Amino acid sequence: MRSPHRPDISSPDPQRRALLLSALGLGLGSVVGHAQAQGLVLGQPAPVLVLHTLDGRDIALADLLGQIVIVTFWATYCDPCREELPLLSAYAQQHARQGLRVLGFCLDNPGNLDEVREVAKTLSFPVGLLPNQYAGGYGRIWRMPVSFVIDRHGRLIDNGWDDEQPVWTKERLQRVMGPLLAGK
Repeated sequence: MRSPHRPDISSPDPQRRALLLSALGLGLGSVVGHAQAQGLVLGQPAPVLVLHTLDGRDIALADLLGQIVIVTFWATYCDPCREELPLLSAYAQQHARQGLRVLGFCLDNPGNLDEVREVAKTLSFPVGLLPNQYAGGYGRIWRMPVSFVIDRHGRLIDNGWDDEQPVWTKERLQRVMGPLLAGK
């Protein structure tokens, strides 16, 4: 007989079994992060986020109303991130006059700060270290790179968790950012 205080993990439904095992602590971080990320709704206000830059400034999304913002999460040990960063940097620089801002959140640990600074020197946008893998309403950052786009009104326009191919390419930048930059 099953105890009323212990969930039944012998369920034949594999999804239910995985969820129960996760809730018991065998992956709780992933479930919590994923659940938070599912709270992101396109067209609704983007979750609060503040970048604490490497040079000591604080840049809050709320302070960037009126601009289009790409929030990107990356790491120096992530090869796709390192390939994407120069493209994203050049695009941000080309479209800065149209109100495009990029905020780069690096997931490296503070012990790797010298390498992070070396990469950041090559970028046209501000970078800061994310103190842990949890990014508030954006959830636990478990995949990199991952980016989110916020429109001039502070609304979430592109949810990086939903992108099958999350790495920025010229084509993806044109498809996602083109209409926003053109004011459509």
